[in-house]
Amino acid sequence: MMARNDRSQEPLLSLRSAVVFLIGLQAAAATGFLTHAAGSPLATVALSGGAAFGATVVFARSAIG
Repeated sequence: MMARNDRSQEPLLSLRSAVVFLIGLQAAAATGFLTHAAGSPLATVALSGGAAFGATVVFARSAIG
C-alpha cells in the first residue's frame, strides 16, 4: 500500500508570507484609523486601508528576503 501524504502538519503560510501580510495589515489598520479620525466616510476609510495594504505588501515583499 502507498504511504499517504499527511499535509495537516504543514504550515498554511511560510513565515515570510505571514510577516509580509502582518505588516500590510498593520499599515492598513493605521491608515484606516487615521482616515476615520480625520472625519472621512467609511467608504473612503475602506478604500484607503485597502490601498495601503496592497502597496505595503508589494513593498514589503520586495524589501524582505
